[in-house]
Amino acid sequence: MPDGAKILVVDDDDAIRKFLRISLTASGYAVIEARTGEQALAKAATESPALVVLDLGLPDLDGREVVVRLRDWFTGPVLILSVRADEIEKVAALDAGADDYVVKPFGIQELLARLRVLLRSRPSVSASPVLDLGALRIDLAARTVAVDGRPSVAFTRKEFDLLALLARNAGKVVTQRQILSEIWGAAHLADTQYLRVYIGQLRAKLGDDPAAARFIRTEPGVGYRLLTPENEAPGGS
Repeated sequence: MPDGAKILVVDDDDAIRKFLRISLTASGYAVIEARTGEQALAKAATESPALVVLDLGLPDLDGREVVVRLRDWFTGPVLILSVRADEIEKVAALDAGADDYVVKPFGIQELLARLRVLLRSRPSVSASPVLDLGALRIDLAARTVAVDGRPSVAFTRKEFDLLALLARNAGKVVTQRQILSEIWGAAHLADTQYLRVYIGQLRAKLGDDPAAARFIRTEPGVGYRLLTPENEAPGGS
């Protein structure tokens, strides 16, 4: 019997959520619920679930996008529970960061067994979706940025993904190749000029002067580094 592990159930079908709530509670789990992707991200950030059970067909976001955004900070297992039975859908969800995939309709005993395996094999580690980096505060769940305590100009999706990648590696050099691969894919490994344009856009929105970088420093010929209070120094580009 689990020791009250908290599970976040994400599904826009009220009947499915009710069935899972009753079944999981009877099996000793604590259950929290969300019916949209944005609700799921907010509750994952504030409720610290041990595991997420996630439908792909949500009214606001595709479940795969929810998985990708969760993986910015959430380290616990994610189990997809969906009517989409196509192998391509399964592979895409697993590649996005899901740990397991169960097709509806499903047997509750099989689902419970899979949950037990996931909780044993990938225990969650509590992590905050908010990165405080001196004057820069990045909320990975809400996808917002504050500079010197004030909200920054809104970022496009790619701009935020780029900033989040640098922030998750704050203080370290992230190579151009790594950035292009993770944000744009393997087909864009040579698009360094494209990356420079995006870095310029980030700097403009952060109010960062490349001649005296506060936030993003260029490491010539290598990549970029998001500065922390410990490694910030005048100069650089």
